[in-house]
Amino acid sequence: MVFHPPATIISKVGDAGKGKCALPAWNMLLRGFMAGAYIAMGAALATVCVTGTAAFLGAGVAKLVLGSVFPVGLIIIVLTGAELFTGDAMFAPMAAFKHKTSWAAVLNLWVWVYIGNLIGSLVFAYLMSAGPLVSISGSTATATAFGVTAVNIAAGKVAYTSGLGLWSAFCKAICCNWLVNLAILLGICADDAIGKIVGIWFPIMAFVASGFEHCVANMYFIPAGLLTKAALTAEQVDAIGVAKVANLTWVSMWTNNIIVVTIGNIVGGMIFVGLIYWISFKSDIQA
Repeated sequence: MVFHPPATIISKVGDAGKGKCALPAWNMLLRGFMAGAYIAMGAALATVCVTGTAAFLGAGVAKLVLGSVFPVGLIIIVLTGAELFTGDAMFAPMAAFKHKTSWAAVLNLWVWVYIGNLIGSLVFAYLMSAGPLVSISGSTATATAFGVTAVNIAAGKVAYTSGLGLWSAFCKAICCNWLVNLAILLGICADDAIGKIVGIWFPIMAFVASGFEHCVANMYFIPAGLLTKAALTAEQVDAIGVAKVANLTWVSMWTNNIIVVTIGNIVGGMIFVGLIYWISFKSDIQA
């Protein structure tokens, strides 16, 4: 297995960031759409696998199960060349730090990829809400056990209703993208597929199992719950909590989660990985 040293990895990140920023807008959007859908696939699998786990194995093991299956999304993204906003929070600034692109180009990439991620996530959320998350009987749709889990997850993610709550979400978002971009760096370390998969899997498992917040994953988790919410029975609503379900809206998705988590993800990727590694290895790269 070929292992690249840190200075080489950081140099590769800057070169890759330059290429990403040079893509035409339609390509950024299309690659972003694919990445949003791939993250949603991992999130959907995690939702299904964690359902009922805590009751038998405990909350900690349930988190481990959730984290263990989620990384499939980022693995697909890295190996197939899709564009993920949280990864580009490191890639694009690194290119700007190396003076290989402008900050205007960085913002342009972020905007188009973010929109693409959102569309891809929403499309897959709809497919799940019309498929495995509900049971169809005639013309009536009722939430399955997986659907109840989806609503529960979504309701929990919009529960940051105070200033302290939003600060918590922000801190979780920093931690999340710190780990996500370390996973990407570990993926770049190796040239072979198995090495990349192993490098990506551990940090992503760690961020999900730890309960951190990822804006693109939440673009799936929250809409999946919102779209499934209408199929809940009265008993299912009572089990989740009437107030929690009522607080789950398209507005709270943005005000209580996505906006602050996006900012935290940018800080985690650009500052805690991109800037720190650039400063640490700048002299080695220039040499």
